[in-house]
Amino acid sequence: MVSRPLVSQDVTLLKTGVALEVAASYPHADRKSTRAAFCLHPWSWLGGSMRDPTVQNIVKSLEDSDFYVVYYNSRGVGRSTGWPSFTGQAEGSDLKELVQQFLGEHPQVKSVTFIGYSHGSLIATLHSALPSHIKTSYVLLSYPLSPRGLLTMFHTKVYSSALTCLLRDASVSLLVVHGEQDEFTSRSKYEAWTESLRETEGVKAQLEVVSVVQAGHFWHTRSSRATLKRILESWLMKVTAE
Repeated sequence: MVSRPLVSQDVTLLKTGVALEVAASYPHADRKSTRAAFCLHPWSWLGGSMRDPTVQNIVKSLEDSDFYVVYYNSRGVGRSTGWPSFTGQAEGSDLKELVQQFLGEHPQVKSVTFIGYSHGSLIATLHSALPSHIKTSYVLLSYPLSPRGLLTMFHTKVYSSALTCLLRDASVSLLVVHGEQDEFTSRSKYEAWTESLRETEGVKAQLEVVSVVQAGHFWHTRSSRATLKRILESWLMKVTAE
């Protein structure tokens, strides 16, 4: 029988003034894991939460790979206090505080991956790369390219600039995954955008783009979920290898 990781769930007070409902999975001590991942859920204004099925599938996959996994409800969701912002910048500040608090409690961690799904991928890009002794990687899943302006109160420049900074950082590994049948962003628009990412002036990050033929924005089907699992596990094994 495969033993399951220890999972804790509590409300964590941050220096930003809010308390977030946070769940954390801890691999067994004998695994001697040094890898952590932070999972960010879709837009709270449309019901996004850490219980989102796609987020939960990713969490399960990470647990099976012996990651420390942190997933949480953003401000105003579930038991988290505060009120969701319209720009996402307050949520970005919350993420930074949560990461620092976690790393302070777990100094053995040598690799951190930010996995943002939909609106969560926008927030993930607001966190800059960590100090050089910690590998930093990012997974942008179903990046909401077409509705980005509406989701951020037209602060599109903030997010495009943040992503450009990551692309210009040689210490960063970045994976972009999208479905070719995404309900919000067309395949052609994704292709043009990802090509522009590759052509970013001064790009130094390790960038990989994967489009999944039979997948939409929500990864509802069994086949799309299985494909996503394989993509994530393969890429994470490569970029977070100890």
